[in-house]
Amino acid sequence: MVDPIHPGEVWLVGAGPGDPELLTRKAERLIGEASVVFYDALVGPGVLDLARPGTRLVHVGKRSGRHSKDQKTIDKLIVEAALAGERVVRLKGGDPSIFGRSTEELTACRAAGVPVHICPGVTAASAAAAGLGASLTLRGLARKLVFLTAHAQAGDKLDIDWQAAADPQATLAVYMGKSSAQMLTVGLITAGLPGSTPVAMVENASLPDERRFTTRLDLLPLAARTALGDGPALLLIGEAMRVDEAVPAPLSYSAFSQRTMP
Repeated sequence: MVDPIHPGEVWLVGAGPGDPELLTRKAERLIGEASVVFYDALVGPGVLDLARPGTRLVHVGKRSGRHSKDQKTIDKLIVEAALAGERVVRLKGGDPSIFGRSTEELTACRAAGVPVHICPGVTAASAAAAGLGASLTLRGLARKLVFLTAHAQAGDKLDIDWQAAADPQATLAVYMGKSSAQMLTVGLITAGLPGSTPVAMVENASLPDERRFTTRLDLLPLAARTALGDGPALLLIGEAMRVDEAVPAPLSYSAFSQRTMP
């Protein structure tokens, strides 16, 4: 018998990439047992429908340049709800442990003596690759998978070890990289990654309006600027992404200028 959420307990739950059917069975159960759900902006439509009637749903989403709550406020709300005897689910897009700011929330709960647990979820990189019909690794060519976040404040440079990232035998899964495409391209090419390295861009991975495009590293800034919309996008960079023929409606390399970015 699986124990239910107890009053005063917090679960950090992975909501997956958006499609409710990609939730784990445990995540679905926890959402249904919660008395309050604090949820991110990237939680897909339909996921919140799994909460039982009367559950308090609190939006605490953070998107680039649009934060409804800062992290300290979110920590405080979670702890206060638990101390009030609520059964708390903190619902995070993707997997809570991959660029999900989980450490701050775990620390806040533990400092207050609140029991806290993690329920993992499907991360966006896995969903993006699945939509492409591609593997994130490739025997002999892509022996390593690297998760990167490319979010930077306006005017700041990306804090990335470019030499380590520019490994020709790695697949780079870049989260929040759309607005930093120029810096990514310059950094990786300067560190030695060929401009011809294939790149797949997946917007709204796993959702009905998912869009997929292929390009190459030296054309990435132009492709990201002209092809992608306002939805969250994930970039997959590396030889494992030579999937042009498998992508339903890829952007042809020839659709972009062949000029190598500086």
